[in-house]
Amino acid sequence: MTTSKVTISSLNEQKRQGLKITMLTAYDYCMAAMIDQAGVDVILVGDSLGMVVMGYDSTVPVTMADMLHHAAATRRGVKRAFLIGDLPFMSYQVSLEEAIRNSGRLIKEGGCDAVKLEGGLEMAATVKAIVKAGIPVCAHIGLTPQTATMLSGFKVQGKDAEGARVLMESAKALDEAGAFMLVMECVPDAIAEEITRRVSMPTIGIGAGPGCDGQVLVSNDMLGLFEKFTPKFVKQYAKLAPQIKEALTAYATEVREGVFPGSEHSFKMNQDELKKLKS
Repeated sequence: MTTSKVTISSLNEQKRQGLKITMLTAYDYCMAAMIDQAGVDVILVGDSLGMVVMGYDSTVPVTMADMLHHAAATRRGVKRAFLIGDLPFMSYQVSLEEAIRNSGRLIKEGGCDAVKLEGGLEMAATVKAIVKAGIPVCAHIGLTPQTATMLSGFKVQGKDAEGARVLMESAKALDEAGAFMLVMECVPDAIAEEITRRVSMPTIGIGAGPGCDGQVLVSNDMLGLFEKFTPKFVKQYAKLAPQIKEALTAYATEVREGVFPGSEHSFKMNQDELKKLKS
């Protein structure tokens, strides 16, 4: 880990040297600051906030307003890491003009260094247009949560030869369109490794095996904060939810019993001034 600002050039150099790239999600100042201080290379303000922060059943309801609000908060906690913001569902599919406009908002108003969008071959022209406007784009193929319904749910993609061929063609098209990075979600490890060899941009896996140039996880998942479900590809490095609930229960109990706040948590008034007040 270096202390210098992470850039597209330094990420490309990591791929060239075979140094794994680390990425985690963040949605607020506090978490972003901790991830940044831990030396993680890339922070993603993911539209996964719809599920782990806002309580939706999917990422579909997330709006540009949601993404801008959380991106700006996250930006304030980041000093070293490269910051990517997700383009939410229907913020880039309607037209190239709208895709460029909303990408620009994530950069200007959200403070992001780049944007991410989902889709393969069908999104190559959109990626090219956004890049031409001077905005770096991270592409995302495989399981694309925004369109999971079309994919028949949250399932591994590219398990058969035809599906794998489509993924490879998509990766090539997105690379040629100018994407600087590619996220592959729920893709067989052999396919992800082959795509990594074929494309010039760094690849980031999430449920795509160790052959990618780097890895990303949702922070709430890997910290054990989100208890609704845990994807198979997630390794929980901590189980914080039970500890937090225990602390919250202890707080409520101490307040009810008059234990908290104690004298050490209270402010005192000068006794002479207090006497004046009482007189």
